[in-house]
Amino acid sequence: MGSENNPIQHKGIFHNLPTFDPSITGLTAIITGANGISGFHTMRVLLESPQRWSKIYALSRRPPPPEMMALLPADHRSRVQHVACDFLDSPESIAEALKAENVTATHVFFYSYLQPKPPPGAKIWSNADELVKVNSALLSNFLSALPLADITPSRILLQTGAKNYGVHLGRTRTPCIESDPQPSHLEPNFYYPQERILFDFCKAHPETSWNVIRPSWIIGAVNNAQMNALHPVAVYAAVQAYKNEPIAFPGDWDNWQFECHHASAMLTGYLSEWAVLEDKCKNEAFNSQDTSPMSWDRLYEELARWFGIEKGVVGPEEDESKYHVVTGKSGKDTPMGYGPPTIYRTTFTLTQWAQDPANAEAWKAIMAASNGQLRYNPFDDIEAGFGCADAALAPVPVLSMNKARRLGWTGFVDTRESIFKMYQEMVELGMLPRMKVDEAKPLV
Repeated sequence: MGSENNPIQHKGIFHNLPTFDPSITGLTAIITGANGISGFHTMRVLLESPQRWSKIYALSRRPPPPEMMALLPADHRSRVQHVACDFLDSPESIAEALKAENVTATHVFFYSYLQPKPPPGAKIWSNADELVKVNSALLSNFLSALPLADITPSRILLQTGAKNYGVHLGRTRTPCIESDPQPSHLEPNFYYPQERILFDFCKAHPETSWNVIRPSWIIGAVNNAQMNALHPVAVYAAVQAYKNEPIAFPGDWDNWQFECHHASAMLTGYLSEWAVLEDKCKNEAFNSQDTSPMSWDRLYEELARWFGIEKGVVGPEEDESKYHVVTGKSGKDTPMGYGPPTIYRTTFTLTQWAQDPANAEAWKAIMAASNGQLRYNPFDDIEAGFGCADAALAPVPVLSMNKARRLGWTGFVDTRESIFKMYQEMVELGMLPRMKVDEAKPLV
């Protein structure tokens, strides 16, 4: 019943998506972390096919917020049942919660994630040991609860990400391919023990197979912006427009024209559904990205149009003395195991920009002028609100999509259109002011 025997379909800005045999009906799914970017959008994807997915169980400590659920049609919302679970509890406690709600699942999508705060002044993700401890426990406790609750899924999907390849540690081979060795000797990374936990579970329960999905920087609207790297970029653009100042790019010319690849959460959701429904994808890991290369140059010209920035765009600084240089690790301390260090040059960071009281005041003025439409203030916690964007502004190696393509995946979205759609939904969530235009210009 492979999807390659069925026609492809288009859904709005998402193109060349698979269709499936109509005999696949009555499936049920557990989605953990359904209030996060990836979990919420995979839930949206599954809810589009009511005959195929009859029930979705959203497992998390708190239900997806009403503002996010309001993005869904009423008939979609009616097929979601939230089950309150804390995966740091014992497997027995989790199993009791599942049994109390009569949860069943033919498929599991695991997106739960906890981000312990790093030490004061330390960078995001710098507390690697704590990340491993907490996030390994989340998955281990949850999987241990499944047999206790008499739940036997046919497939469990775990989402990790590009840090699997050590892209945050230094020079990697590019494009990154799924068979690349994991540089586990360089730094603890919770992706690696999570994979081992999943593989061991499936070996002990051979009726269950697995998938791992590894997206690059994720695009998608939820009302927790901490892990959404492109939300602060829009905040920056909106404030600069309000102050009648241009938007400036903090990196150098190489970075300005660098070919960036992002992963729209909705497209990754379609990829994830395809992976778990294809028998040939059983026990395989897949990268995920939009296959829509985009430079910061190309995005900034649209940001100016979207937010009405009359002073336009200022490109990279040409005075070499104004750059702050960040030098990465080299040689055996890199994922490649050899080679010179990576060099990242900036004239400012968005975190530094956000620390200027004038910018916080401008955002408050924008909020006041919105008559209650704009409710979120990222300046309340600058490190959480802007830190992820600074990481995303650095060049990141490309994730190859060859493996998924060879097995029949053809999905595609124009990243610039996807970012615009995300910003439109963030307007509805009260996270951004309304933009000045109704649609993005596709990169064609």
